Amino acid sequence: MLDDAELHGALEAILLVVDEPVAETTLADVLEQPLERIRTMLHAISTDYTTRGHGFELRRAAGGWRLYTRPEYAGYVERFVLDGQTVRLTQAALETLAVVSYKQPVTRSRISAIRGVNCDGVIRTLVSRGLVEECGTEPETGAYLYRTTSLFLEKLGLDSITDLPPLAPFLPDDVEDLADASR
Repeated sequence: MLDDAELHGALEAILLVVDEPVAETTLADVLEQPLERIRTMLHAISTDYTTRGHGFELRRAAGGWRLYTRPEYAGYVERFVLDGQTVRLTQAALETLAVVSYKQPVTRSRISAIRGVNCDGVIRTLVSRGLVEECGTEPETGAYLYRTTSLFLEKLGLDSITDLPPLAPFLPDDVEDLADASR
């Protein structure tokens, strides 16, 4: 059994080298420690970083834990890493990503029907950026199904897709009238 100081140090060392959030169960297996002890220590480390005002934080996202830059320092990090170059998603990509997020698993034809335009190129872009992935085929048509990835969750700072905000507050009050009018 590791003492608290050694467990704390081992967790920090692992968290410094991960390139995606790591699950508590994985950490418990690697460190041969009880899951509850790992969970408690991760929360303690996270609280400690926040209390001390570090430029980084330990946060739970995409089903695991990872170190992140504090939001108030993001501007400095972006300037350092990107050197003024910013890669943004187009409006079409954002709309398509929203449809996939809320309707997953979903086919390209369904996305195109919802958006009202062909989405093939946009889907290819989202797949190449690692935000969307194929996840099987639709039994009736054989069309590929798409869903968001853990990178998508990580970029949005979400632990799971269920953490997406509800759509209802953003829909117009007369949405039923609009649906009837289109029929």
